[in-house]
Amino acid sequence: MKISVVGAGYVGLVSAACFAEIGHDVICVDNDSDKIRRLSAGEIPIHEEHLPLLLERHLGQRLNFSSDLGEAVRFCEAIFICVGTPPSPNGEADLSYVEGVAREIAHLLNGPKVIVEKSTVPVGTCEAVSRTLLLSGVSPMDFSVASNPEFLREGTAVSDFLFPDRILLGVPDQRSHSIMTQIYAPILNGSYYLSPDAIKGSTCTSTKLIISSVKSAELIKHASNAFLALKISFINAVSIVCERVGADVRQVSEGLGADSRIGPRFLNPGIGYGGSCFPKDVLAFRSVARSVGYDFNLLTEVIAINETQKSLFIAKIRNALWTLRGKKLAVLGMAFKGGTDDVRDSPALDIILSLRAQGAEVRAFDPAAMKRAAALLPEGTATFTPDAYSACTGADALIVLTEWPEFANLDFARVRKLLRFPIVLDGRNLLNAQAVRDAGLTYFGIGGDIEQPLSPLNQFEDIFDPVHVLYEQAPPQVVNTETQLA
Repeated sequence: MKISVVGAGYVGLVSAACFAEIGHDVICVDNDSDKIRRLSAGEIPIHEEHLPLLLERHLGQRLNFSSDLGEAVRFCEAIFICVGTPPSPNGEADLSYVEGVAREIAHLLNGPKVIVEKSTVPVGTCEAVSRTLLLSGVSPMDFSVASNPEFLREGTAVSDFLFPDRILLGVPDQRSHSIMTQIYAPILNGSYYLSPDAIKGSTCTSTKLIISSVKSAELIKHASNAFLALKISFINAVSIVCERVGADVRQVSEGLGADSRIGPRFLNPGIGYGGSCFPKDVLAFRSVARSVGYDFNLLTEVIAINETQKSLFIAKIRNALWTLRGKKLAVLGMAFKGGTDDVRDSPALDIILSLRAQGAEVRAFDPAAMKRAAALLPEGTATFTPDAYSACTGADALIVLTEWPEFANLDFARVRKLLRFPIVLDGRNLLNAQAVRDAGLTYFGIGGDIEQPLSPLNQFEDIFDPVHVLYEQAPPQVVNTETQLA
């Protein structure tokens, strides 16, 4: 089929490339002419596994880029809207980009089209798009507006598209139902996976096709993201209790996740969720609830717990180091999660800013996100290093803020030699705690440690134990540092 995708951001670009991969002819259009020029030349603006391969395969053949929305509308049978829906100051989703695209499409339609809202939007948005088209004089016979929410995780978005748990189609009529099922047929009937060149992934024989009303589809997407954020905040709240009673949240999480009604995914404690989806979608869903007279207090607590988690980890760093002023800290990770270069609403950046504000010197490394982080952080906030070991050289402690797999595989004996003091703070519970200790390092994770529990009798001593270690191993440096602070 012929498909047009409006918006060349994360969702639009991945969707366009994947539609081409499963056999459709695609034009991806964006009003950023420089981005279109670079994409047309094969340059990829985001870090996403498999995406370079898909562009290499299909660019200039089944996949093309354009700044001409009119060309895209004339070309296609289905138009996917994948533009941004950023949060407004009051938490509501800003739908001005969606409205703008709808108005432009209304003046360009040259025959019956299915217009598909793929951006994450509040319930009622597709209805508003239909109303915009009708008010612009478009005949109801010339369009259908469907909802097809994406369930893509940054870092694994291509695999998530091609090997989905479910495909959700919110369709208002038989025409849109027919076209949408044809679009996804290579995934639903399994024909895509028979190709010798198919991207490798899990065996995709159980993809569930869900057909719903348009409003139900819109609500499913917001509810899904809010629930996943809830799971993250829940295990983070549990981690606080674990630390205070001397339990190990990793063991608690394993026990919880073994229950088939709960499942293990999104039960990994850390410094909180971030990125372009969860923060804005939780706010937007809460705003939708308020707009219909329901105060969704549970989501307010999800947000509060997520913010608290960053503050608690900063306090953990401060306790481990006694004071932060004048300390040199090696920070690994700036993206909001591993596998992506996205730093939007990254808790890692918030923590870096807080450490710098408290007088610490930050030496930071991220495999993919340093350029984007440098564009957001005020000048002088951090010194960026070429690799993790360079960040560790001469640092007073190592802090892990993003779950990149390569950080888990560091040579910790080498790290021990590079650090001034043997302190590692793991904000993602990524590292093997015992391997870190075997290398001679003191390890702090999230949610307690059954091997080194804190009790009411020794809690004060245990919290400041790293400081005692510092004095024993290098008293001149510590004394001089603190004398300067005084």
